Amino acid sequence: MLRQALLAASRRDEVRRLAETAPYTRSVVRRFIAGTAVDDALRVTEDLAASGLLVTLDHLGEDTVDPGQAEATVKNYVTLLERLGERRLGPQAEVSVKLTALGQLLDGGEKMALQNARRICNAARSVGTTVTLDMEDHRTVDSTLRILADLRADFPDTGAVIQAYLRRAEEYCAELAYAGSRVRLCKGAYGAPESLAFTGRHEVDKSYVRCMKVLMAGKGLPMLATHDPRLIEIAGALAVLNGRAHSAYEYQMLYGIRTQEQQRLARLGAQVRVYVPYGDEWYGYLMRRLAERPANLMFFLRSLATDS
Repeated sequence: MLRQALLAASRRDEVRRLAETAPYTRSVVRRFIAGTAVDDALRVTEDLAASGLLVTLDHLGEDTVDPGQAEATVKNYVTLLERLGERRLGPQAEVSVKLTALGQLLDGGEKMALQNARRICNAARSVGTTVTLDMEDHRTVDSTLRILADLRADFPDTGAVIQAYLRRAEEYCAELAYAGSRVRLCKGAYGAPESLAFTGRHEVDKSYVRCMKVLMAGKGLPMLATHDPRLIEIAGALAVLNGRAHSAYEYQMLYGIRTQEQQRLARLGAQVRVYVPYGDEWYGYLMRRLAERPANLMFFLRSLATDS
């Protein structure tokens, strides 16, 4: 029920306005969000890269209803990628892109989102890095997978994301576990009908493990997005079972969460990539992170108490 309440709050404008204007919110948000500008994203990327971590950068924003806003998002990503190239950070940092921010929900939006994503992929290729397409609400899954297939014809290293809470997640993983395919597996942080998604935490965890087994036994590059110690331990065991070197899979974690664990895994030789969001549109992202993992909510509330 807490998860559903937080997801509902993420869509309520009055709650968003209250959160954005609360006197102590900004200082807490900075623990989870790199900042609002490209320079903020670059600063955090350099710090993480210097400590041996990889990065994926997300310019916050989604559900765009204005073609001009979609164009502005593309330009921001292109600028970010150019700046990453100037600082020779391409090998350490890629970008994550939400297709709804590129116009996916507009009339003719699938075509628009594909064209915009191609521009970002071109910019990424020019600086020696890659793009991963974030997965969003369950209603966009089929469209996102179609766009992914189109992009991979020209940009085969485009990353996919599969959400374990969806009942078809294992099927999606099996279809994508081919050579050269980069697949991020996450639990999922959106609401969905019970007919389409698992709703219990243990069901989602079991689905995550089934999906991991498929990806780790496949020929692609699994990118395992989790902070759960049990799932991390299982991932390590599956890597050994399937003879995967550290370079043949990676862990992914969120900026500001379990930073010591990120460093521990990196010291052991694992590839660890940190998901770093930046931009003004932080509210929806933060609320989904709280809904995804109740421990995040307790950390957030303790931070508010400390700052106040």
